[in-house]
Amino acid sequence: MRSDDVAIGVYNVSKMYKLYDNPKDRFKESLGLTRKKCYKEKYALNNVSFEVKKGETVGIIGTNGSGKSTILKIITGVLNQTDGEVDIRGRISALLELGAGFNMEYTGIENVYLNGSMIGYTKEEIDAKLEDILKFADIGDYVYQPVKTYSSGMFVRLAFAVAINIDPEILIVDEALSVGDVFFQAKCYHKFEEFKKLGKTILFVSHDLTSIAKYCDRVVLLNKGVKLAEGSPRDMVNMYKKLLVHQLDEDTLEDVNGKSAINEHVEDGKAWKEHFEINPKLLDYGEKQAEIVDFCIIDQYGQYSSIIEKGSTCQVKAKLTFHSQVKNPIFTITIRNKQGTDITGTNTMFERVETGTVEAGETRIVTYTQRIDLQGGDYLISLGCTGYVGDEFKVYHRLYDLVGMTVLSDKDTVGFYDMNSVITVENPAERQG
Repeated sequence: MRSDDVAIGVYNVSKMYKLYDNPKDRFKESLGLTRKKCYKEKYALNNVSFEVKKGETVGIIGTNGSGKSTILKIITGVLNQTDGEVDIRGRISALLELGAGFNMEYTGIENVYLNGSMIGYTKEEIDAKLEDILKFADIGDYVYQPVKTYSSGMFVRLAFAVAINIDPEILIVDEALSVGDVFFQAKCYHKFEEFKKLGKTILFVSHDLTSIAKYCDRVVLLNKGVKLAEGSPRDMVNMYKKLLVHQLDEDTLEDVNGKSAINEHVEDGKAWKEHFEINPKLLDYGEKQAEIVDFCIIDQYGQYSSIIEKGSTCQVKAKLTFHSQVKNPIFTITIRNKQGTDITGTNTMFERVETGTVEAGETRIVTYTQRIDLQGGDYLISLGCTGYVGDEFKVYHRLYDLVGMTVLSDKDTVGFYDMNSVITVENPAERQG
């Protein structure tokens, strides 16, 4: 017997697609002209089960193609599952991919009424909520224009405003917030917090692991259509990090029930950089007397990872090969935001690290050990090797915006750096009394 406190129940759900090598095979099968199996089975989901309790905020994470959006579409009725059962107890409001549930020829106002009626509201009920919806969307007179003229940001503003203000018992969101600007995103997540306080149920998919860590009570990890595990945001994010760099053994994955899935780091014989996605837009320049041939980021658990928890200590390593003699090379690291602003950085000269003379054919490994007190978000790491020949400054090799680093945080601060402030507030009247 299923518990009464379950808002969303997903039980052994599978979604299978038939892939045909030849369109004629699909036609023959539809007419019953062949008994032969002419297709390959492709499972977007394979026997996935989980429950979301009433009042819980649950996140779904996973690599691209893991089935995250598919499971949300099945829960909301956009798709039908091939096998399994979905049990929904409560009125759902869903914000899926841009355009879902909207008629592009209608105006914004008309789409508000269309979406409300699809959920079961009368015109009078929508009339009562219209002011709040328009105020939240904040797109001005564009609400009277066809939505096909909207920018993606305006579209998501209106769609979220509708979804959040029609008083759903269950809110489902799929990546849509990644389109909006940072201020609107903050506004949306503030609404999430209000919803949580009201005991509403939230299920959302996001690549923003900071949001997952900050707002979720529990997280489901999917990969290639299979549920690998579910548990605390911290444990699931750590497992996801290992999955990204191919350090998670899926065949021997244990069921996680509050246990950490982090193992000791084991060298696998690969070049360090093979565990990371190199920025295709990196700037590579220099005279190449020294060359950066390898690099990596190692998190607090000793794992290759570009996802780092705020407040933890990580290491950035660079391996350089020297093609000629270099006296006193200066090894550098810089961290920039996505807009290209330098946030912080250092080098061996600033830190008074002696590097001596390096001969042609020699190798150096440079390790930057960093406590990460940056605000949660996405950053870019640059590495370099420079120096002086006499008074002339030389760039031997520099890789600008080489690799991304995501900082996970469950705390907001202003700007980019957390000063780790301790704030106290006193009432003088109480002290006098």
